[in-house]
Amino acid sequence: MHDNDVDYTVVINGKPEGPFELAALKDLKIRTSTFIRKPGMDDYKEAHEFPELRELLGFTYQQTAPQYFASFDQRLLASVIDYFLLTIGYVLLVLIAFVFVEEKVQRIGLALAGIPLIPLAKFIYSSVAEASEKQATWGKRLMNIKVTDLMGNPIKIDVSFGRNAAKALSVAPVFFGYLYSFLNKKQQCFHDIIANTLVIKDRLI
Repeated sequence: MHDNDVDYTVVINGKPEGPFELAALKDLKIRTSTFIRKPGMDDYKEAHEFPELRELLGFTYQQTAPQYFASFDQRLLASVIDYFLLTIGYVLLVLIAFVFVEEKVQRIGLALAGIPLIPLAKFIYSSVAEASEKQATWGKRLMNIKVTDLMGNPIKIDVSFGRNAAKALSVAPVFFGYLYSFLNKKQQCFHDIIANTLVIKDRLI
């Protein structure tokens, strides 16, 4: 499909209007900061973020810092979802192991022995997933939030591991590092501040 065949939705005076073909956008009073969306996009973007609009309207790309941040309850629910999925995976592995263990005492010991591995699995999984192309774990993806640097870019794997390791500081004392997000304009927890990261959400219009 050529760009000329694509229908664009444009936010004009705070209201989505359209669809418009690419050529028709030249007749609208579109600025670099005008919100636009085309089919297949989950969210609106500013006009300067579209290569074809930069060519059509003579805009230059201007990277802007994120303005929409994930709330504490969104982040908490995402974490609960991740732990729930990992726990289900652990239970399935234990049930498979039970096939080879018949004694009841050994089964109980086997089931309890692996529980401390769940937080470790969460640490590794979160670190890898949040540095991936999706920038999020399954929990965060379901909540439509993701981890970025201060300009909204993906973070590197070493930063991701460091960020997740720093969560230990957010937990002590009494989870104050997490509660600090209520006092921070960008809703950053201690580990976000240490790693220079943000947890952002989709723009709502």
